[in-house]
Amino acid sequence: MQKVSVLCVGKLKEKFYADAAAEYLKRLSRYCKAEIVELAEARLSEAPSPAEIERALLEETGRVEEKLPKSGALIALCVEGKTLSSPAFAEALSSFAVSGASQLTFLIGGSVGLHQSLKDRADLRLSMSPMTFPHHLARVMLLEQLYRAYQIQTGGRYHK
Repeated sequence: MQKVSVLCVGKLKEKFYADAAAEYLKRLSRYCKAEIVELAEARLSEAPSPAEIERALLEETGRVEEKLPKSGALIALCVEGKTLSSPAFAEALSSFAVSGASQLTFLIGGSVGLHQSLKDRADLRLSMSPMTFPHHLARVMLLEQLYRAYQIQTGGRYHK
């Protein structure tokens, strides 16, 4: 069974996001061993300078690197990533499995995104949409798309 880790910078505070994430984690348990790992988000001033943002991103990168598995595929969610249809996303997950990646790690950055060094390490840069979403909602959207991808792979009825 494939292991899926979602490393998230920032903690879910809103109950409705947490409830939705918990529901998709429950659904995913039939297909993979899924886990969410929340990492502390660096504090920023109200109007951070580019230097302050860079410092925060480096601080968050250190936390992420401590939690990254030694092997498997790394997928970074970022605005400049590749947009995939749900069937194409399911195919990408299958391709990782066929290539021997029994561990998939998805990275969701905080309010200022991910440091370029993490994006450069990624096996896939993934964009959920050209639209902007709160990073907490991105977690729920990713979990839903993971569930949909496994449904597509197994011929389930969820994806229409």
